[in-house]
Formats: sequence, structure tokens, C-alpha cells
Amino acid sequence: MQHLGQIKSPSHAQSGGLTRRRKAALIVQMLFRDGSGIPLTRMPEKLQAALAHELGAIRLVDKPTVAAVAAEFLKELDSIGLIAPGSTLQALDELGDKISPALAERLRAEIIASQNGDPWPMITALTEDELVSLMEAESTHIGAIVLSKLPVTKAATVLGKLPGDRARRISFGMSQTSQVSPDAVLNIGKALMRDHCHKSTIAFNRGPDARLGAILNTSPAMTREDVLTALNGDDPTFADNVRKNIFTFADISTRVKGTDIPACIRGVDADQLNMAVGAALAGSDAEAAGAEYILSNMSQRMASAIREAIEELGPIKRKAGEAAMNAVTSAVRALADEGGITYLSTDDDDEDGD
Repeated sequence: MQHLGQIKSPSHAQSGGLTRRRKAALIVQMLFRDGSGIPLTRMPEKLQAALAHELGAIRLVDKPTVAAVAAEFLKELDSIGLIAPGSTLQALDELGDKISPALAERLRAEIIASQNGDPWPMITALTEDELVSLMEAESTHIGAIVLSKLPVTKAATVLGKLPGDRARRISFGMSQTSQVSPDAVLNIGKALMRDHCHKSTIAFNRGPDARLGAILNTSPAMTREDVLTALNGDDPTFADNVRKNIFTFADISTRVKGTDIPACIRGVDADQLNMAVGAALAGSDAEAAGAEYILSNMSQRMASAIREAIEELGPIKRKAGEAAMNAVTSAVRALADEGGITYLSTDDDDEDGD
């Protein structure tokens, strides 16, 4: 029904000089009279108030005027091809579970806060971890006020996640919130909303270590080692995180289960696999270990065929060999990204030796 006040009447149909709002009120009154259920609560409160005033102002309306208003309304309905939700809140209702529940809750809170000037829906819509961070950053008095505004279940969870001493101080602080004025709570909420509820937009959906690791995965070995060596000198922590995001042919024997090898090489071109294994056998110790690991975790018939193919290839140029090895590791990484396999932890060997 919120669209009644937005329908444009034809210039020739004034229905007795009635305003558009009065016509909308007449239509609503007719629907009420017919017993039709109208979801007026979905209209903005300002429109609901305006409609109430118009309904209250209606006295007697002659039949020709009622008929003219109804005819005009039906004509407008016939001309409408599509009706959109009309507001972000209604759009969220229609989207239902098609978007993230956390995002939907946050958007609702933002809309309600902007409409009503109340910042607290946005604050209480923060995740539990975000609320813990807020309470650790603010004073115990502010933390007590925030805790008081949360739903009971969420407040209990947040309190349980806070360090013991901090949780006790905030709990005690709640005894001192009884005299806080509504205006003070509103102003505190506005300050908290500015500081904690507006997320900055990020340009990348992955961290810098993951992005650089993905680049180095397909870089020549010499380039990769040069970059990592330089990084290790400038920022050892970042260099270590980058290494954790790198998976090369040399990592196959320590990061991939033997039983997963057949699945990993299934989609690799046979010629590329032969060249990759051949280049690895002639490469570093770690690369050679990866090649032997692949050969030992496939059928002996297939392994023998690959060894024969390698002999026929003869010496393999390093550049071509690295490209072939990258094709194999790309297949492994793709399978891991899809959830088809799980990498072994680099700490597994240490744990086994304990």
C-alpha cells in the first residue's frame, strides 16, 4: 500500500478535486470496508501518520466520486509493470537467506539508526568478538553501559570472552549505571558508533602475505628465493607468513598425502607431468624428493612409463622444466582450494618426533 501515495494520476481525472493523499485514503477505506488485509506497518511511519490524518478528515463522499477514484486507481494498477520492495528493509526481507545473516543484521541496524537517530541498534549488532574489542578499548563505565544494552544471551557470551579481571570490573560498573541519563546514553552510543561501527572499505579480500605467496608460487625459483631472502632481512615475520602461503614442487613430499597424489596429477597433461618429474629429478634435493614421492605413490606401471619417457626427453631446459613443475603444483593448489585435499601441516614431522 505504500505505493498508493506514489501513483501519478492522469491530468484529466481529478475525482472532484481530491488530493492524491485523500484519494489514497479513500482506496484504503474501501479495502478496509471489503475486509482486505493491508500491511500498513510496512509503510514509513510518516506515511502512516499522514494516512491516519486523511482517513480522519473523510466525512461523506458521494458514489460518483468513489467510483471515479476506484477507476483511476485500477487504471494506474494496470499500467504498472513491476513493483520493487520500496525500501532497503523490505529488500532485506525479500532477500531472506540469500545474503549473509551477519550482513543483513548490520544493514538493518544501520537503517534503523539513520531513521530514528538511535545508534544502539548498530552497536548491539556488532559481532561478539567486535564487542569484546570495544569493551577492551573503552573504559569500564562505557563497557558496563554497552553490556547493559545488549540482549541477555549475547551479553553473557561477550562477558565470558573478556579477560577475567576486565569482566569483573565491567560487571561491577553496571551497579553505577542506574543514574545515567537517556541523553548521556544516546551521546555515548553516537561516539561508539563513530569509533567502532563504520568499517573501512578494503581493496583486497586476501592479506598481503597470501597475495605475494600466490605470485611467488609461479615465479622462477631463483626470483622466489631472492625475494624471500630480501624480505627475511627487512621483515622476518612477514617473510615467514609469505613462506606459509607458498607451495612449490619442492613441498610436495612434505605437504601432500601419498594417497592424494593420484588425484593431484589426474588432470595434468601427460607430457607436462613427464617433463616436470624429469626436471625435478635433475633439480634440487627437495625437488628430486618430490619427483620420487610422486613416482612412488602411483602404479609401478605408470611410474615405469614416466621414467622411460624422461630418458627419451634427454636434458630438460630449466625454464621449460619450471613451467612444467608449476603446472603440477597449480593442479595441487587448485584441488586444495576446492577442498579436494588437505595439506599436511609443516609441523607434523616435529610432532611425530616428540
